[in-house]
Amino acid sequence: MAADLPRQADPSRATDRPGDESPFALGLLLRRAHWRAAAVMGEALRPLGIELRHFAVLVVLVNRGPTVQRDLVTATGSDKAGIMRVVDDLERMGLAVRRTVPGDRRVRAVEITPQGVELFDAAHVAAEPLAERLVAELGAGEPEQLRDLLARLAYPADGQV
Repeated sequence: MAADLPRQADPSRATDRPGDESPFALGLLLRRAHWRAAAVMGEALRPLGIELRHFAVLVVLVNRGPTVQRDLVTATGSDKAGIMRVVDDLERMGLAVRRTVPGDRRVRAVEITPQGVELFDAAHVAAEPLAERLVAELGAGEPEQLRDLLARLAYPADGQV
């Protein structure tokens, strides 16, 4: 039983503690950092009545313009059912609309509404002080350095995963 197992950490095993040198360390730290960042950004979005999953779709719509749902799946790392629920939510809130794609009545593109753009902009204003809190432990220039390193890690030059 788990209750009978010793609670001693084995330094050769993967953890997400600072100083871990296992091959999983970076991924585990990134996961923990993601959870923290998602919680902070969720705090900024909550008063606006949306969640991070809604905001992720609004980001794609602002960047790409009208986007078919299957491309939203790819762009957000979601699944088809999840995207459908998020788009349904955004439509109910008046933040996005589905429109028929010319030449293919079966395909629908999702488009951000003016109200969606307004909320998108308000989210950035609300997130500013919280984003500063997120990197408060970093020194001068380190937030920019972290952003640069993460961008290079997330978008490698060779395009490989």
